[in-house]
Amino acid sequence: MKSSFNDIINSEKVVLVDFFATWCGPCQALMPILKDVKDEVGDAVKIVKIDIDKNNPLAMKYQVRSVPTMLLFVDGEPKWRQSGVLQKKDVLNVIQTHSGITV
Repeated sequence: MKSSFNDIINSEKVVLVDFFATWCGPCQALMPILKDVKDEVGDAVKIVKIDIDKNNPLAMKYQVRSVPTMLLFVDGEPKWRQSGVLQKKDVLNVIQTHSGITV
């Protein structure tokens, strides 16, 4: 059973959402970076990938106009967002800065 998006972002965990598209080259480049981030942060952060072509109403709600766009949710509130590809150290820095999780 899939959890609703609201249930996911309102969980006690910090949630990093990656809005992406399968046809997007930079999105493909971001995938291994986010895998490395997940390997580093473990269960402290949930990383969720949202395909904008399959979840257009959600992408519209968060005003995603380019992909990849990442949003960081802490206690259900968006604390940070950025479009484009970031390197692993930059993503880890964002998580630490906005959530207090030491990485």
